[in-house]
Amino acid sequence: MVYHSSFVDEEGVTKACGCPLLPLKSHIKGPAPASDQDRTDIVDEAITFFRANVFFRNFDIKSSADKLLIYLTFYINVALKRLEGCRTLAEGTKAIINLGLEKVPVPGEPNFPFPGLFPLPQSKQEAELFRNYLKQIREETSGRLLSVTYRPNGTPNKWWLAFAKRKFMNIIVP
Repeated sequence: MVYHSSFVDEEGVTKACGCPLLPLKSHIKGPAPASDQDRTDIVDEAITFFRANVFFRNFDIKSSADKLLIYLTFYINVALKRLEGCRTLAEGTKAIINLGLEKVPVPGEPNFPFPGLFPLPQSKQEAELFRNYLKQIREETSGRLLSVTYRPNGTPNKWWLAFAKRKFMNIIVP
């Protein structure tokens, strides 16, 4: 059974493209509200559930936060694919920074991995808000992912990088 997000029907949370802009434990500037450091956020959930959820081809969506969990699971899969050939933490950091510099597509644009998962933005402002949120959440996920994919001595953790070979929801990672 797929692991679902615990952020079900969050009251008072802003939405963009049908996706809740959930709070993050982040120092990265962006539209996401700040979360308490001792509270679990969506990035923690995505990293925790990744190794289980990546095996599923179908994902039953129970809340709008599950859509974000699907997106983050796919992003982690892309990031692991980029880290696959990196033998040191320094190389991995460089690969992740390059991934972060890529343009973040939003629903309705080419290269968005899940057409139909999120509704199209109603305005340019909503599209930019969603793009900035995705950029912020990707950067935060990348930073936390490096801490689990590399050991403290800078060597790769093979128990994480082995999942780079998996296809999430039968999507081939570029």
